Amino acid sequence: FFKERETLKKRFATLVEAPDYKNTAIIPSVSYGIANAAHNVRVNKGDEILIIDEEFPSNYYIWKRIADEKGATIKTVKPPMGFKNRGEIWNENIINAITSKTAVVTMAQVHWTDGTLFDLEAIREKSLEHNAKLIIDGTQSIGAFPFSVKDIPVDALICGGYKWLLGPYSIGMAYYNDTFNDGKPIEENWMNRLYSEDFSGLTKYEDNYQEKAARYSVGESSNFILTPMLIKAIDQLIDWNPQNIQEYCKNISTNAIEILRNSGFLVEDQKFRASHLFGIYLTEKHSIEDIKRKLQEKNILVSYRGKAIRVSCNIYNDYRDFENLLEAILD
Repeated sequence: FFKERETLKKRFATLVEAPDYKNTAIIPSVSYGIANAAHNVRVNKGDEILIIDEEFPSNYYIWKRIADEKGATIKTVKPPMGFKNRGEIWNENIINAITSKTAVVTMAQVHWTDGTLFDLEAIREKSLEHNAKLIIDGTQSIGAFPFSVKDIPVDALICGGYKWLLGPYSIGMAYYNDTFNDGKPIEENWMNRLYSEDFSGLTKYEDNYQEKAARYSVGESSNFILTPMLIKAIDQLIDWNPQNIQEYCKNISTNAIEILRNSGFLVEDQKFRASHLFGIYLTEKHSIEDIKRKLQEKNILVSYRGKAIRVSCNIYNDYRDFENLLEAILD
């Protein structure tokens, strides 16, 4: 019941360089992890909750509820209208949007629709100036893109396990810093209480929780199937190293991206996008329906998110996959 839970928390802490694994929790979904953070962030009437444009719904709905209940405002930071220097300007817009009214900035490290990379170090610095919380949804980056809690001391980091953590569905991981140590979890389960390891004493009800973020773990987090699977997956990622995964994805995709740009497609500059996840934008001379048909005919799987064709690659891909992608799109 307890040993593998602790092992999983230690592995995740190692992956994201969290100083203390006791600041981590096992969650069933991103919405669950975000809700634990949202219910323990101080938001007052007139405050602003800052999100980025086209945020994934799991990182929006709970904040909308909090804003409605507290009399706060959701402030959405949009990218520029044009594509030139889009990522750079979007980052500047986010930093400039953080003011004395900002209670919390809640966003991703890498945008889920097109891989836009956000400068979390600069955003964290600005948020600290205004005592604003920084809550990060790392689902689209942690495991494939380097991240360090030591370097970027976010208040909370929430990750679904089934994406780049390479784990199964219905389990994920979260990090909550020490400011959450006295918070109230969104559910009360017996395993998160002090002395729960003593099965003979469970009816001696305990007011105190386990240390630090343990209170935020979901009930039945010792899931005897999912927990060991995610342990094994994170072990593999630690061995591979997300920096190596990122470099590999960059190497196999750079040439194809350059050809796409020269052919009139729009792809974010390398400095402001991830290599494992990026968006291809069309101009008026391109037909999205024709491209969808060609990709389907060649059995090339991509995603269509917002206005972008989202391409995701990992170490199981190689140069030939991008050659096939080019052939289908440019044919």
